[in-house]
Amino acid sequence: MNDSLNICLSCGLCCDGTLIGHVQLNREEIPALRKIMDIEDESGNGFFLHPCSKYCDGCTIYSQRPKQCASFNCGLLTSYEQKELGFDSAIEIIDRTRQKKIAIGKKIVALNITLKSQSFYFKMVELKKVLQKIKSESSFTQKHIELTADLKELDGLLTNSFGISSY
Repeated sequence: MNDSLNICLSCGLCCDGTLIGHVQLNREEIPALRKIMDIEDESGNGFFLHPCSKYCDGCTIYSQRPKQCASFNCGLLTSYEQKELGFDSAIEIIDRTRQKKIAIGKKIVALNITLKSQSFYFKMVELKKVLQKIKSESSFTQKHIELTADLKELDGLLTNSFGISSY
């Protein structure tokens, strides 16, 4: 396996809902994908939300993955392929991103914030709205400030390293 494929498959931040909230499917790929995974259907337009049910320490349907998945190249992978970033540096950025996600998750639990979304991507959208509401109600604590700082740091990582617009 070449290094760029190794980075992509071992990372999984697009599949676990960190970078992307959903995958839109072309009409022609829906029948085949429906046989191997659950597809949401909205007026004949198929999609699925992340985290992808077929991602478990790597894509389990890699050879049959949707076209949007196959064509997605994050900025980190592009930087690596263009030799702007070394393999170890790319892995370090992935690990830092995962650690930041874990830290945010722990703070959400500690603050007893309930989020409805399953996808980390949509949880962060929801979390920003919740934090804005808490701030406007003047019940913002030091722990909320720390969580906001973590969100800002994650946004920076995603924007600068992965080329993903923040949540």
